[in-house]
Amino acid sequence: MSKFVLSILRYRFRKSACFSPPSPGAYAFTPVTRDYSIHGWRVKGLRFKVQPSFDKASEGKSSRFPVMFGTGIILILFMLTGCESLVVKPAGQDSHLEDFEAAWNRINDVYPFLEFKGIDWDSIYAVYRTRVEAAQGDEFYLVFHDFLAELKDGHTWYRTDGGGKIYPFYPDRHFKDRHGYNPFVVRSYFNTELIVTESRVAEYGILPGNIGYLFISGFHEDYLINEFAGILDYLKDTDGLIIDIRQKRGGSYQNVEAVVTRFMTEPLERPKLYFLGEFIDIPPFQPSGPYQYTEPVVILINGSTFSAGELTTEIMKQLPQVTAIGDTTGGGGAASSDDRPERKGAFKLPGGKYIYIGTGYFERYDGELFEWNGVPPDIRVEQTGEHAAKGIDRQLETAIGWIKAQK
Repeated sequence: MSKFVLSILRYRFRKSACFSPPSPGAYAFTPVTRDYSIHGWRVKGLRFKVQPSFDKASEGKSSRFPVMFGTGIILILFMLTGCESLVVKPAGQDSHLEDFEAAWNRINDVYPFLEFKGIDWDSIYAVYRTRVEAAQGDEFYLVFHDFLAELKDGHTWYRTDGGGKIYPFYPDRHFKDRHGYNPFVVRSYFNTELIVTESRVAEYGILPGNIGYLFISGFHEDYLINEFAGILDYLKDTDGLIIDIRQKRGGSYQNVEAVVTRFMTEPLERPKLYFLGEFIDIPPFQPSGPYQYTEPVVILINGSTFSAGELTTEIMKQLPQVTAIGDTTGGGGAASSDDRPERKGAFKLPGGKYIYIGTGYFERYDGELFEWNGVPPDIRVEQTGEHAAKGIDRQLETAIGWIKAQK
């Protein structure tokens, strides 16, 4: 087949323009309609007989391109009628469409907040199916990102093979408060260096006035299960304790329990938990450890406090010696569990990508959802990036003042 015919075959035809064979000027095209079968597709094709077209001046002269003369075949795919098709499907399009369908169905089957959030999931399907079909190559990921962001859920993420987790949505309160906490500003209130745990998820020390301080950056793995007892041993003789969870994304229920039960002197009912619409009846929390910390406690929170950090805050707020200071938390109430396959949050799509979709949720003690609502503080104090830039932590200062006032 000639190079000229190959070049025509490489054209990709769009809805916006019907195919019109390019004319090189030196050639005449004789179209002949014919049916073809390609990989099971019945398509209409045009067979062009390519012949030289000589003018008077060139009559009798030999062609400079004899190898290009002859017969070539061009196949043009049509959808039902006319020129609405593509000759070649984009690579991976079928896989992307399968992934979209699987993700939509997974969310439709297990996600607990569609009604609460007023999301018309069928309409979302119609809009994004069209966008997925039109996406070329990696454009799919932009569409998929937007699709998952429609849930407006800070727990939801997706991940490609070998890639990290991508969260398509963050609560507005997170963006408002994310620069309010500054570890260097916090450390300026101490006369000694803070101690960092082996896992590096927590640092702690004692402020002037014998006030304990603990910053927790995560409730993941089993770090606090293993390390919290040692932290509390160091801080047990303080006159009060500040637990700072102003930069907290998530973690496990077991780590939350390892912390909160060290401050309880009697059993406490748990926040209600549901999976796939079913209430999960779990026995109450019980005090744990060789002793309980009963001195005044402040929980520092803001819009970046999320998920397990919010659950910790809500539980601690039920205890008589605890007060929450700062601003309303981010509002992440989705939950999942690996105890049963249907309750798992991580879900593998046909193309190998993973998504995380919550299959359950917690309720606050007042019956409201954590999702979107968050947990309000007992004492609201605004702390912005501008305050931090000036070396001021108003929330920490308020916490110190509140503990001193209890004595």
